[in-house]
Parts: sequence; structure tokens; C-alpha cells
Amino acid sequence: MISTKGRYALRVMIDLATYSRGEYITLKEISKREGISVKYLEQVIALLNRAGFLHSLRGNNGGYRLAKDPKDITAGDILRAAEGTLAPIACLREEPLGCERSATCSTLDFWKGYDKVIKDYVDGITLQDLVDHNQELTGNFYVI
Repeated sequence: MISTKGRYALRVMIDLATYSRGEYITLKEISKREGISVKYLEQVIALLNRAGFLHSLRGNNGGYRLAKDPKDITAGDILRAAEGTLAPIACLREEPLGCERSATCSTLDFWKGYDKVIKDYVDGITLQDLVDHNQELTGNFYVI
């Protein structure tokens, strides 16, 4: 299950990709648009910043902006930054497989396939795809 941090991380990245045209955006602005408290945004932003997705600037004109082009960031990248692994079961979270039954497990291949489908899906959608879809839904074609 994807936590609130994962869901909010996607929303924050879509917001930054939509509204930032090279300038820095404050947490207060994102908070207002997304309906997420600044305090919680600070936690989410820290994860995204640590993953190298953001540039930050302190001070009066400070805030956050994307460090990469939205076409170069996948939904999977964002979710893994917020969630860690997306593996559906614990034994797939470790390399080598952490379960002593892995050699004889009757369900392991099923879980590996399930994991592959998830990874293929989330890694096949870029941040730009999400922004484009959001703009189609909201009619928000914000351009300067």
C-alpha cells in the first residue's frame, strides 16, 4: 500500500512541474494549492530533496524547484524516494531473497511477476505524463 507520503510526493512533484518555470516555489504556495500542511510538506520535501529531485534556496526568494526535467523522472522514482521499496512482500525487499523458503516457495514466482507488473507500470509513467494528464483534467495550461 502506498502511504500518504508517497501520494503527497507525487502531488508535490506535479505541482512543482506545473507551476515552476525555473523560479523557486515556497512550501506555503504548494500547501495552499495542494491542501497539505506546511509541516507535513517539510517531511515530504526532505525525501524528494535527498533523492536529488529538487534544488532548494533559502531566503526571501527561496523555495524549491525541480532539479531534473519532468521527462526524466518517473512515478516509480518518486514513489521509491518516499516509500523505499515498492516490493509487495518482504522477501522481495532483500537481495539475495531473505526467506529460507525461497528455493521451494510455491508462490514466489507469482509475487515476482506481480512486482514486475508494478515496476513496469510506475516506471513507464513520467512526471511529464502526470503533469500533462493533470492539465487535461483541470484545463490548467499555465504558461508564461
